[in-house]
Amino acid sequence: MNADGLDVVDRHGNLARVLCPRDLILIVIGTVIGSGIFLVPGGVLRLAGGFPGPALLVWVVGGVLSLLGALAYGELGAMNPEAGGLYVYLRDAFGPLTAFLYGWTFFLVIATGSAATLAVASASYVQQFVTLGPIGEKLTAITLLGIVAAINVRSTRRSADVQNWSTAVKIAALLAMSAGLLAARQVGSTASAPFWPASFTPAIASGMGLGMIGVLWAYEGWQYVTFSAGEALNPQRTFPRAIVLGTASLIGIYIFANVGYLAALGPAGVARSDRVAAEAVGAAIGSGAAKLIAAAILVSIFSATNGLTITAPRVYYAMARDGLFFRKLAEVHPRFGTPALSIIAGTLWAMMLAASGTFEQLLTYVLFVVWIFYALGAAC
Repeated sequence: MNADGLDVVDRHGNLARVLCPRDLILIVIGTVIGSGIFLVPGGVLRLAGGFPGPALLVWVVGGVLSLLGALAYGELGAMNPEAGGLYVYLRDAFGPLTAFLYGWTFFLVIATGSAATLAVASASYVQQFVTLGPIGEKLTAITLLGIVAAINVRSTRRSADVQNWSTAVKIAALLAMSAGLLAARQVGSTASAPFWPASFTPAIASGMGLGMIGVLWAYEGWQYVTFSAGEALNPQRTFPRAIVLGTASLIGIYIFANVGYLAALGPAGVARSDRVAAEAVGAAIGSGAAKLIAAAILVSIFSATNGLTITAPRVYYAMARDGLFFRKLAEVHPRFGTPALSIIAGTLWAMMLAASGTFEQLLTYVLFVVWIFYALGAAC
């Protein structure tokens, strides 16, 4: 980084290595924690037959699966610390066609659709503070994407600092909420519900399997940090540790939040709720909690959107360098030292998806394809 606080491009025109282990860990956590942990636990508990034990087990198993993926991808990132992460691994292991299919799917739907989804969700939570019409909601979503893009075009180091602070606030809010819910536990709220079923029936096992879908969605995003491996300092040492520590931390944060929800509402209350965080905090401190939860979720969404924007454009950058994408996107900004055109291209497409509102169906269709690519990445 130079005296102006801008990233310095190396003499080969590559992205500068400016990300330390703390940055990488907080990118993992910040990209994963969006709105899932605030919404999903009620559905998981319902599918687990209303028993807290099996529901918490689903969260642990989903976290362990993500951790196993992080271990594999951490090793890949240390072996081949290039910008592009999973795209690069697929290219080297299975050839340019597989990488081409992944890269274009990633650009058209996966990364940009995820960013658009987060931006649109942010507009709905802004409604807790100001009234927005349909046009206002779309403008709010587009504005969020534009602000995040501007931060990331200006400097990777500064965008990482923003990520660190926003993720720290998000983690602190989640931990404080969980601790507060435990402290405000209603006596006898969990006494009437057994922790484990008397026996595991096929219905409970099936429900746990279905609940795993929501849990894996809540853990989704730990692999995005691989796209920034080309900007990690001392990647052979720091990258594997960062992705594993970040993913392991998520398991603890998610379990703590679930225990807090159960303490505040009891199993029956959690199972009835599709907005479990808001209802649990409301039960603990009163009806004025809606704005507190909305503020926490807005910070969470901003952090996740910024995490996507730090990482995903590195895939487009790597594709362009291989001749599989528009060549201009392989350029590093001469002053800012960032893949500015890749960031702008991805953001413009995400803005179009957010404005059209048609991306949600596309994202649903492509989710099963995404996990095929993730499995191929582990097979590398």
